[in-house]
Amino acid sequence: MARVKTARITKKKHKKVLKMAKGYYGAKSVRFRMANQAVMKSLMYAYVGRKDKKRDFRQLWIARINAGARANGVNYSTLINGMKKNNITINRKMLAEMAVADPAAFAEVVKAATK
Repeated sequence: MARVKTARITKKKHKKVLKMAKGYYGAKSVRFRMANQAVMKSLMYAYVGRKDKKRDFRQLWIARINAGARANGVNYSTLINGMKKNNITINRKMLAEMAVADPAAFAEVVKAATK
């Protein structure tokens, strides 16, 4: 049976990890074992961060909508409930953009939702 040598594959794997660890502090950017741990942890944080980003943006949109709604004499939950009852389907991202950039149009939406 032929002997399997893995030097090329190992070298390639190490290079890949060290490239990802570029810019890390101290030995974490030079030594494979430490770099591998740091890169694995960083990739886990990045995965979680991609999920958190969605949550954070939705939270921001709701805060902006609430501020705009209160400026028009309604609170957030009443506005959303009124929109659902009157079949006004505008997502929170667009509502937040309207509340910030075009308060007059947002006021019309609030008026339509509170009828």
